[in-house]
Amino acid sequence: MSPKSALKAKSEPVPPETPSRPLALLQWYDRHRRRLPWRAPPGEASDPYRVWLSEIMLQQTTVKAVGPYFEKFVSRWPDVTALGRASQEDVLRMWAGLGYYSRARNLHACAVAVTREHGGTFPDTEVRLRALPGVGPYTAAAIAAIAFDRRTMPVDGNIERVVSRLFAVEEELPQAKPLIQELAATLLADSRAGDSAQALMDLGASICTPKKPACSLCPLNEGCTARGLGTQDTFPRKAAKKSGALRRGAAFVVTRGDELLVRTRPEKGLLGGMTEVPGSDWLAGQDDAKAKRQAPELKGLSRWQRKVGVVTHVFTHFPLELVVYTARVEARTRAPASMRWVPIATLADEALPNVMRKVIAHGLDPSSPSC
Repeated sequence: MSPKSALKAKSEPVPPETPSRPLALLQWYDRHRRRLPWRAPPGEASDPYRVWLSEIMLQQTTVKAVGPYFEKFVSRWPDVTALGRASQEDVLRMWAGLGYYSRARNLHACAVAVTREHGGTFPDTEVRLRALPGVGPYTAAAIAAIAFDRRTMPVDGNIERVVSRLFAVEEELPQAKPLIQELAATLLADSRAGDSAQALMDLGASICTPKKPACSLCPLNEGCTARGLGTQDTFPRKAAKKSGALRRGAAFVVTRGDELLVRTRPEKGLLGGMTEVPGSDWLAGQDDAKAKRQAPELKGLSRWQRKVGVVTHVFTHFPLELVVYTARVEARTRAPASMRWVPIATLADEALPNVMRKVIAHGLDPSSPSC
């Protein structure tokens, strides 16, 4: 090299070393982490109970919806032992409105198991966590990483989106899950596994959003394959959803003064253990006359009023339409077998799923006409 070339090379600035993806992710997280009621402050150990409770609640539900429920639960049951000593009925009441009620039943069963079989202390490995009721692979990995800093990467919907864009994963979900899991693991730092996972979750929630991702603000944007191709909005690839056939039925809103007739659904099955007004089967192609014949039999009741319109609700696997019939009965009318009268004023304390709240509101609305 000539003296002139050497002088030139010596005078040129040396570009700073680009941090690895895991390090860049943690640096971004340390500046921009979300404040969440279940998340430990920086530098403090996470409470396994709060991590577990939040992860169960967040399944198929938004952070915004979960916040008030989480606060209610930890106020009522501050630790897993307290929750394990509660009745399932009380847990379902507190859960009412959050949806997917099998999660609430599993939540209670898990709390009982941790209390009775583990002395109120959560197991600290994925394998042992997965043995608990209602704890699947994702939840076990999330608790292990966030609460116990085990070097594992839980993959939720936010992380699926980030990883599928970062590596331009062409395979459709759900078949792509194993590949995405493998790729997500490459973003784990050598330490702070829980923070690595939460950083990816926060990145997906705030920057790498489903629509119009803010790529210019992303700490991983320079190496993002989908961004380089200009196709980030098209990831993750998903197979077309198949919606179930419309089901129809009838619901019967019966009042006795200021009381309402209700019953408890069977423990197993859709909305298991929840409170409902009496109703017909929910079937595709349900015949209105046949549905009405499934009305409860009460002494002195001979006529039903049909409310104008229908109540609609969408479950995961099918949409539902319910015709609502109303009736009033005399003061001392007994409830049919397996049914009971409850004060309308205390309905908020009942474990009513959202579809039943809609039905009751429609049935009791004095401004809604009958036909």
